[in-house]
Amino acid sequence: MLETFFKNTANQSLIYLIIAFLSILIVYFATVQILRRFGKNPNYIIPRHAFKKVTFPLFVILFSFLIRMNSLRHVLGLEDYAYAFKKSSTLMFIFGTTWLLLNIIKIVKNRVIEKYDINTSDNLKARKVTTQFNILERIVVFVIIILAIAIALMSFDSIREIGVSIFASAGVAGIIIGFSAQKMIGTILAGIQIAITQPIKIDDVVIVDGEWGWIEEITLTYVVVKVWDKRRLIVPTTFFIENSFQNWTKTSADILGTVFLYTDYHVPINDLRKELTRILESSDLWDGEANNIQVTDTKANYVELRAMMSAKDSPSAWELRVLVREKLIDFLQQKYPKSLSHTRIYMDQLAAV
Repeated sequence: MLETFFKNTANQSLIYLIIAFLSILIVYFATVQILRRFGKNPNYIIPRHAFKKVTFPLFVILFSFLIRMNSLRHVLGLEDYAYAFKKSSTLMFIFGTTWLLLNIIKIVKNRVIEKYDINTSDNLKARKVTTQFNILERIVVFVIIILAIAIALMSFDSIREIGVSIFASAGVAGIIIGFSAQKMIGTILAGIQIAITQPIKIDDVVIVDGEWGWIEEITLTYVVVKVWDKRRLIVPTTFFIENSFQNWTKTSADILGTVFLYTDYHVPINDLRKELTRILESSDLWDGEANNIQVTDTKANYVELRAMMSAKDSPSAWELRVLVREKLIDFLQQKYPKSLSHTRIYMDQLAAV
């Protein structure tokens, strides 16, 4: 009876199907356990919370092999649908592989970026790495998705024949489309160039079209600038390649700040320098580098003074400039009110009359 059972074709197919299914489960759970162990060890690239992002697409890939087996169709009595099963298996394999690759890229990027803290004061290296990996990730993801769609479509003979005929007879249309897409391609290439040359980085302080703000996001086609009043400027990537702009943190986060005062000629400059030093030393915003007051210009009615100071980053420099301007004006009002800029009228001739 047992011999008869094994000689039956349907029973043989069922046995093969069960063996294949158990093999897939063994491979899947073995992979899960390995990734779990890797996730517990900080030296491995797979973090503990990310192993599911790898195992789920892996299960889809393994399941695509099961669908492709002849035994499954024979057990289900769907042998006439061999083409549908094979195409479903192919598409599922392409989808699972693409999903797996995208997740691996995301894991690797996060693993690298988390080693750099962009919130520290001296974050130049962190901003460089974050900018490069964010843009390069988008490039790689774009290429992988395009290739996956192309491979999926080329798996159908009818679509492949249509595509060949279109390519063979659409030379003029291709040229027209090429000219139409020239600007889009230029924008994408500008995004790639920004990733490589890095004229701007994430969290850079820039002045664009007279607006002062931070680089919040960089994509292949546009850059988001967060303005100081919480507005957002959406700027094409080509702007930062083709136009000049100010980048206050290109090489380092520390920056010089200036405050201009317009005073009378009687202003005591030395006393004002001492007061500036006292203000800076009493503030945590000052980094201890630059501290000076200079006479930068003279006019008939006033003297232009420039107070120079330094801070660890641009937000601190802005706050420090506001503080110094307020304190110096208050100092002149309290101690030397005659040093404030004013207009003189001499009445010597009228007094003589």
